[in-house]
Amino acid sequence: MHRPIICLLLSLAFMAMANASEPIAAWPHKTYYRYIEVEGQRTFYREAGDTNRPTLLLLHGFPSSSHTYRELIPLLSGHYHIIAPDYLGSGYSALPASGQTPVTFDRLAEHIAAFTEQLGLQRYSLYIQDFGAPVGFRLMQLQPERLQALVVQNANAYLQGLTPSRLAFFEQAHRDRSSANLLRLHGLTTAEGVRNQQYLRDVAAHPERMSPDAWTHDLLALADASRQQVQVQLFQDYWKSIEAYPQWQAFLRKRQPPTLVVWGQNDPAFISEGALAYQQDLPTAQIHLIDAGHFAVEEQPVMLAKHVVGFMQGLEQQGRLVSTPGIAD
Repeated sequence: MHRPIICLLLSLAFMAMANASEPIAAWPHKTYYRYIEVEGQRTFYREAGDTNRPTLLLLHGFPSSSHTYRELIPLLSGHYHIIAPDYLGSGYSALPASGQTPVTFDRLAEHIAAFTEQLGLQRYSLYIQDFGAPVGFRLMQLQPERLQALVVQNANAYLQGLTPSRLAFFEQAHRDRSSANLLRLHGLTTAEGVRNQQYLRDVAAHPERMSPDAWTHDLLALADASRQQVQVQLFQDYWKSIEAYPQWQAFLRKRQPPTLVVWGQNDPAFISEGALAYQQDLPTAQIHLIDAGHFAVEEQPVMLAKHVVGFMQGLEQQGRLVSTPGIAD
């Protein structure tokens, strides 16, 4: 007569064991939308979470801004202090003054370094996606002592992560300054380029995963021709980042930051071999290939959050994460 009760208890025990590895969800904190003057440039950022908790700095890719993290931030903010800036010329941040030198990844990284200085972020973990790699690796080189941990999401630092056609695209963007190629690059900032060649490209089987808010927000910013030009200049500059891959890899080998790689394996441009390559220099890196494309944070924010929180909680338990105060209330 006790067999049903025993079976129920065993089932509950197995369920508890299965879920033991998943981090416990926490209520999100309010996200604040702030501006700060950084070296004379009005810089927008999103901030959420307890400033007495470890900081995670989210760096976005093309064609997006901190808006791409709008679903991830609430999932993380109950656990950590989250900062997500818009680069110069992206989102709500200022355009660089006209007549200045072209926008490059060096320049964006220097600006983000000044941004972290302005906020008083002495220690942080870094989340990089897409263009977040060229900005983020330069930032790590500028502030190596501040980096506590690294989260990589479809962000290349290895040639293995680029298809031959994608590699050829970046080389042509850098070397071919003809009007025809400039027109091609500008095409990536149009509605067709942003909506169909970026956001919807990887979700043909599951278009419902991708919110129209993503491309609608980006296209509002890119309606400004000067902001389109910023993105074109970054495409032209990306080849220098590929040439810098050996330096980035040497940095990883030397510093051995605790690293989590979560990669959308349906990305046809930044392929999953790029995720696995991180283990060449970081043998203890945690690597997860997930059912998503290039914009995994748009498709699978809950899955990403579980991986990130579990990873960072593990580091906390090992005493490898420390908290630094920010400026939020």
